[in-house]
Amino acid sequence: MNYFIEGLQGSGKSTLVRKLSEKYTDYKAIREGDYSPVELAWCAYVDKRKYSEILDKYSDIRSEIEEKSFEEKSFTDTSPTADDHMIICYTQIITDIPGFHKDLEQYEIYNGRIDKDSFKDIILKRFRNWNADKYIFECSIFQNIVEDMILFQKCTDEEVIDFYRKVKETLTGRKYQILYLKTDDIASNIDIIRKERSDDNGNEMWFPLMMRYFDSSPYAIEKKVAGTSALLDHFKHRQELELRICSEVFEGKYKVISSKNYSL
Repeated sequence: MNYFIEGLQGSGKSTLVRKLSEKYTDYKAIREGDYSPVELAWCAYVDKRKYSEILDKYSDIRSEIEEKSFEEKSFTDTSPTADDHMIICYTQIITDIPGFHKDLEQYEIYNGRIDKDSFKDIILKRFRNWNADKYIFECSIFQNIVEDMILFQKCTDEEVIDFYRKVKETLTGRKYQILYLKTDDIASNIDIIRKERSDDNGNEMWFPLMMRYFDSSPYAIEKKVAGTSALLDHFKHRQELELRICSEVFEGKYKVISSKNYSL
């Protein structure tokens, strides 16, 4: 079995991943920014030519980059073959080189950095090639993908649902369950993580970034919406859509649990 832990920001995904990891000690937990066989959040996705250029450009930390880099694999009848891409978990590389993280950020697949068809092809290919079990994935099947499709690709709900029908097809034969942490009071949950994700002086670190991310998205610009209220409306819509995907696409493969009010 494999578990996909999903839900809005602040719903308690990290806590549930930790609890499941403690319960299933032989499972591998994959958190945001980790190397993952299915998810690419906070990771650069580059072909080998660009990878070589990055190593040359940042030769002073070449070994650190190589340590956090993984060759992409494709599978044919369970036999792995080399792909032309490398994945760099760049946010895990600690360096004081000016501009390094900003430079590598441009090679992520999210936030409208690649065209819609390439985005879908990469995701479907990675789900198709995933061939291991006993994983616990944090926000690897919905959050980053759905956010991008809504905010940057400006997809309709039906387009998102149709895409997930293709995702389900690629997972045929896999044993997995989506555990969805449903949030009843979105505003209160966001208020909590605003405080949690602040520095020692109480300065908010996460929320201003989240607001800039939302306000500058093509979706918000086209709809002429901005600010906290509009962001909360977006989260409400996203949760409704993700729960709809669960019921319409992943019947028998999901369980909805109350955010921060459950037992394992």
